[in-house]
Amino acid sequence: MRCAAFLLLLILTDGVSCKVCSYQDILDYLNLTTDNSVYKLTRPVLDHTHVTVVKLNLVLYAILAVVEKTQTFIPFLWASVRWRDERISWDPDDFCGITHVSVPRDLLWAPDLFFYEMVEKDNSPQNPYMFVFHDGTVSFDDDMRVVSTCKMDVHKFPFDTQECNISISSASFSVNEMQIVPISNSSRATQFSREIIMTQGEWEFLQVSINNVVVTFDETPWEMLTYTFTIKRRPLLHVINFVLPILFFLSLDLASFLIADHRGEKLGFKVTVLLAISVLLLILNEILPSMSNRTPLIATYCIVIFALMLLSLLETILVTYLLEKDSHDRLRLHDKQEDDREQFNTKSCSAEDERQTCCSCICKVPESKKQHELLPVVEEVNNDVQLGDSHVLLLILEELRKLQKTTYLQFSCRKEDMTSACWAKRINKAFFIFYIITVFLFFLFIFTEWNS
Repeated sequence: MRCAAFLLLLILTDGVSCKVCSYQDILDYLNLTTDNSVYKLTRPVLDHTHVTVVKLNLVLYAILAVVEKTQTFIPFLWASVRWRDERISWDPDDFCGITHVSVPRDLLWAPDLFFYEMVEKDNSPQNPYMFVFHDGTVSFDDDMRVVSTCKMDVHKFPFDTQECNISISSASFSVNEMQIVPISNSSRATQFSREIIMTQGEWEFLQVSINNVVVTFDETPWEMLTYTFTIKRRPLLHVINFVLPILFFLSLDLASFLIADHRGEKLGFKVTVLLAISVLLLILNEILPSMSNRTPLIATYCIVIFALMLLSLLETILVTYLLEKDSHDRLRLHDKQEDDREQFNTKSCSAEDERQTCCSCICKVPESKKQHELLPVVEEVNNDVQLGDSHVLLLILEELRKLQKTTYLQFSCRKEDMTSACWAKRINKAFFIFYIITVFLFFLFIFTEWNS
């Protein structure tokens, strides 16, 4: 009773009849069933000269991975595709105002969009439905994981910025039959991607640019829509794990100049640091791709530092050799002086024996002659003893002068007395100055290139 009264009120007020509609009524009206394959066999136009305009929109959901070794870019995208089927239309007023209906994707024709850079098939779950609007517009939204190849330039690794393209075109229809146009321009697509992006990881999304070009193949023009994603690497992890350790090893190599050259610890220390740099070079070989147009700056950074530390090691070996040679020369000189001293002592002992023999002879003289002959002989003996002591003192003084001269040569080298130790000191000082200047100029160059 209440329903009849409500229906009567609607008829009196609006002047329309009460009608119950369903989506199936629209499908029956369009004859859109699984048995009817007419809607999916051919391009959806009433006249073959009409061009099917496919509108496409790609939004970046996430950057799953960027593999430099294989030069692969793996984004997760949200794609929205729209086109018009000229064979489908209805009046919403005839179906209770229904403007759109969802149908399975295999009931209608869909454009064959081909991703040129894709190297693996998309295995992500697909949306099984598409929407059909009353004016014939068909649209479907889908999420896809695209594994695409990307030409990377790792010259400025780890401060590099990459541009990876995703080119979309039809594999069957030329530009005279189907055109692909973007729904959003570059600025709007960039804004949408920044708003909905979920994960970026090591890479930071900067922008996306959209270009629509026509490619001629076999004298047939083909429409191609290219999305260029610009991403920037976050360098903090590589700086902490790679760049800074090499810088620390270089600082240790510079500090090793404070170690005494005549000790063996300096040479062993430099060899240890050089081996540590070699291990980091092996790690770098695993990170960077095997093929690159230009030598990466980080490879130049490592090789130059490795070469400087190798030169430092060779310089240490040379200085150690010169110091050892100087030590051997001084040892031979000391041995020669000891031999001369022994020969002199032998001669002195012979003279002393003669004096003692003379004294014994004097003692054997009769007592009457001793008193007359003792004084001149004693005076002569005393004079000989004084002369012998003076000669010994002169030898000691000469040894002290040579020792003083040797000590002076260790701290100052003159042109007329250039020993191996002097050459070692000069080489060490000159190489240290060269080392400091080279390191400063190299770091100035490498950081300028990284920031440019």
